[in-house]
Amino acid sequence: MDVASENMGSSTPAPNGQRQDESGFKLKFCTVCASNQNRSMEGHLRLAQANYPVISFGTGSLVRLPGPTQTQPNVYKFNETSYDSIYRELEAKDPRLYRANGLLNMLGRNRLIKWGPERWQDWQVGMPRIKNEKDQGSAGLEGGVPDVVITCEERCWDAVVDDLLNRGSPLNRPVHVINIDIKDNHQDASIGGGAIVDLADALNKAAVEEREKVGASGFDAGSAASRASFDERVPEVLAEWQERWPKLPSTWTLSWF
Repeated sequence: MDVASENMGSSTPAPNGQRQDESGFKLKFCTVCASNQNRSMEGHLRLAQANYPVISFGTGSLVRLPGPTQTQPNVYKFNETSYDSIYRELEAKDPRLYRANGLLNMLGRNRLIKWGPERWQDWQVGMPRIKNEKDQGSAGLEGGVPDVVITCEERCWDAVVDDLLNRGSPLNRPVHVINIDIKDNHQDASIGGGAIVDLADALNKAAVEEREKVGASGFDAGSAASRASFDERVPEVLAEWQERWPKLPSTWTLSWF
C-alpha cells in the first residue's frame, strides 16, 4: 500500500445510515482489495453509510502494511488479527512514523467498521455471519451471499473469479464481479469510495425496476431465471457509470456462487 495522507477527509468514520434510507429493496455488496485495509475498507464504509448491506475481504496471502523501509513491511495474518491490535502494535513501535504516513488514521477508521481483515479464499460462501452483527453494513447480509462483488485492482478480480470457478458454483446463484482500478493510497481510495457508491446506486435502481417486473420472491431468492433481465442490464449500467468515471477503468463478468 502506498504511504497514506494523514488527512483522511471524507473517509472519516460515521455511523451506519448517515444517508437517509429510502427503504425498499437493496442489493448486497462485497468489496475486495489485497489486504482488506485501505480501498476495500473505504468502499465498505461508504456503502454502509449509504445503507447498503456490505462485507469486505482481501485476497493476499498475508496482510501487508508499510514499515520503516520498503524491505521491512508489517505483516499480519488474515482472520486472526484485529484492526485494533495492529493499531496498538504500530502505535507502540513508532507513533510518529505511523501517524505521519496515515496508517494509524486508517486503522482507527477500520476498527470502527469491523473486527479485522478477512481473506476471500477462506470465506465460506452462504454460511451465516452470526459473529458479525456489529460490523457496519452487516444488516441484510446475515446469510453471507452478496449480489455484487467489487474489487479494487485487476489481480484481486482475477483471484476472486478464479476462486469462484474453483468452488464449482454450489449455490447456482449469479454474482456480478466488477473491478474498478483504484490506486492504493487514501486520496484515491476516497475518490474510489464515492465512485463505488455511485455504481451501487445505479445498479440498485436497475435491480428495483427489474424486481418489480418479475416479482419479489424469485428475484430475492437469487434464482438465475428471475435475475436474468437484471443481469442483462448490468453491462449497460456499467458503461454509463464508466462515462461518469473515465479515470477509473472497470472490468465486469457474471460469475456464480
